[in-house]
Amino acid sequence: MREMDFEALLTDEDTTGIVAEEHWARRGTIELCLWRKYSPAAQAASPGRPVLVLVHGSSFSARTTYDLAVPGHGEYSTMNIFARLGYDVWTMDHEGYGRSSHTDGFSFVADGVADLQAAAPVIEAATGHASFCYFGSSSGALRAGGFANVAPDRVAKLGMSALVWTGEGSPTLTERVKRIDEWRASNRRIVDEAAYERIFSRDVLGLTIPELPKAVAAAEMANGGGSVPNGTYIDMCVNLPLVDPTKVSCPVLIYRGDHDGVATDADVMAFFAALPVKDKQLVMASGQAHNTPLGINRHRFWTILDDFLMLPGRKDDGSTG
Repeated sequence: MREMDFEALLTDEDTTGIVAEEHWARRGTIELCLWRKYSPAAQAASPGRPVLVLVHGSSFSARTTYDLAVPGHGEYSTMNIFARLGYDVWTMDHEGYGRSSHTDGFSFVADGVADLQAAAPVIEAATGHASFCYFGSSSGALRAGGFANVAPDRVAKLGMSALVWTGEGSPTLTERVKRIDEWRASNRRIVDEAAYERIFSRDVLGLTIPELPKAVAAAEMANGGGSVPNGTYIDMCVNLPLVDPTKVSCPVLIYRGDHDGVATDADVMAFFAALPVKDKQLVMASGQAHNTPLGINRHRFWTILDDFLMLPGRKDDGSTG
């Protein structure tokens, strides 16, 4: 029997006992805002759950992606869900996003990897752990995967959704590359309610609630948003691949919705096949589009991610996953 009914949590917004903390890291002169949530009571009741770092994508800052409130419409915060399970949950605004420094830079995927490197000692100091589980969505999956390439000792497990590897055959990227001169001409683009309407309707209609674009736009404005960097858009148009699956040495979960036009099934399955680790899972999930943490079927995503993170290690070789 599962410890928690994830479907019931869709309408349960109880945050009793959850501690929220703001932390800061530095990459050179860039200030990076980290957000932490955990529940001492849940950790006492379910000891052994790991530190979980959630990595955001191109068009949403950290708290909008993973700690969103949509009053009257149930729980949208992945951070709240996993804190209630007993995880120590972290996320971070990358350079140019949310409460982190807004610079003249484009915040490319490689910059995001460097941000994660800067954040790791801060998380270690607060938690006492030197390696963590990472989950990233879309370009957040590329940031997290790139970090696993350069800092394997820091990554205990790696979860990825909305992954694009080479970009070959991608319907979304085929259209986006037509605007590459626009993305290169400025380091930022506007994100407002209309932009989020387009994002949530791009792949298929009916998998998010009508109130979501307004809630997301309001959350972005409240956390220093209104525009986001163009670096990851440029990267995904002309610089793929950015993650080397042959250099990922930890257990991996790839979670793919059936209505995700940013990558093809063939592209994702080729990445999966190239992973040298045998502790790997590819979950193809119906009823979900590109932005899995904010869809109406997000409870299915929570379930799969928790199962992956809590999969016991092997007994025969000392492996951790």
